[in-house]
Amino acid sequence: MGLDQYAYAAAKANEFREFWEGAELDPITGEYVNPAVEKPREIMYWRKHPNLQGWMRELYKRKCRSGDDPVFNGAEVELTWEDLDDLEHAVENNLLPYTQGFFFGNDSSAHYREQDLDFIRKARAELFVGLRVFYNSSW
Repeated sequence: MGLDQYAYAAAKANEFREFWEGAELDPITGEYVNPAVEKPREIMYWRKHPNLQGWMRELYKRKCRSGDDPVFNGAEVELTWEDLDDLEHAVENNLLPYTQGFFFGNDSSAHYREQDLDFIRKARAELFVGLRVFYNSSW
């Protein structure tokens, strides 16, 4: 067990959850499919990046009425241009908040720095073509 974090591009909110709730394994291709919902495109995956989780939790708290959820597990957060600018500033200046959790692992901000910046570039490209960008995590 551990902290798994995802960023994906989709046309609408909750598309990730909707896809996986109705997805079935295609025995020929070995891929999951859901004819009712287009599969969101994964932009990035992180494994145990606790400080990014802390930054996203704070963003979630600012954006969502239910943002006082102390667990912040499985909650989808939409990222805007402004959010990506703020995240880029935090990553470049080592300002991701120190975050701990039982399944989170140790501080990995230095390890993920280039991947975080790559994610920001990719996310901006998705926004540019009209898709929406979301972050979600589970542990």
